[in-house]
Amino acid sequence: MTINLKTVAEYAGVSSSTVSRVISGKSYVNEDTRERVLKAVKELGYTPNTLAKGLKMGRTNTIALMVPSIENEIFPIVTRGVENTARKNGFTVILCNTDENAEVEKEYINKLQNRWIDGFIISSMLPSSDHIRKLKADGFPVVLTSRFYDDSIDAVVIDNYRAAYDAVSYLIRTGHKRIAIAAGRKDLSIYQKRLQGYMDALKAHGIEVDESLIMEETSGPNSFYYLTQNLLNRGIRPDAVFATSDPKAIVIIRAIKDRGLRIPADISVMGFDNIEVSALIDPPLSTVSQPLYEMGVLAAKKLIDMIKAKEKNVIPSKPVIDYMNTDIIIRKSTR
Repeated sequence: MTINLKTVAEYAGVSSSTVSRVISGKSYVNEDTRERVLKAVKELGYTPNTLAKGLKMGRTNTIALMVPSIENEIFPIVTRGVENTARKNGFTVILCNTDENAEVEKEYINKLQNRWIDGFIISSMLPSSDHIRKLKADGFPVVLTSRFYDDSIDAVVIDNYRAAYDAVSYLIRTGHKRIAIAAGRKDLSIYQKRLQGYMDALKAHGIEVDESLIMEETSGPNSFYYLTQNLLNRGIRPDAVFATSDPKAIVIIRAIKDRGLRIPADISVMGFDNIEVSALIDPPLSTVSQPLYEMGVLAAKKLIDMIKAKEKNVIPSKPVIDYMNTDIIIRKSTR
């Protein structure tokens, strides 16, 4: 037997509209009647059709969160912030892992537009945002986070340039002059900005940028083991390495220790992200800390506010880029 609104109404001896008012809680119903309806709902095991209710309201309380890789240690933390905030506000999150594949990202967006999704939180891996701009132009609330942002779209990010600049400046202030960098992928704006922050910090302190100290990623973080070994094999010994992510820094520490060098006595290492394992390695890693959970929370709040504003036909305001603060966490990998 299918249990629906009408079934509950007949069981409780009231009208379907009364049952609807009790379930929604949006209008007054006599206390005796309300208790009778709730008893009927419980005894019949009735579950309201939230999709149908959502469609009637113009939304389904479902948002999509797109991340480049759930294996990347930063995204589970961002995801937790999004999910916890969404759940507190009655929203469900659909998590989409694009596997660092541009075509998969575009495919997800194309498919989800037709699946009753109210809005999107996207951490894009692409250097271009044309497909995301189109998503926004089609009327979907969109918030970008973590990796990439576009001034025409709301976003929650950190100032990657300033964070890198400050980290390298700290190394210089503590006596390091010959500083190498483990740079990230050239096609990702966050790594472009971190590289620029590194170079500008050197210049600001009167240190010439040495191209031989710039290690460029070839095939993921593990490639920096061999890049570091090659650097040392060429007789180039930096007194510090600034890694643009913690996984790179962890690999570099292994490469340095395998050469019989001491950290930080011979070479200091600074990471970026403050993932959980960074405090557990030997030596514990000094790093730039991102407020990843808080970024997820704010991204979800922004999106939910945009969804509710759209429901009320409120004209969208000018896009806002929210910059979250970073901190330098000093541990034992730097002197």
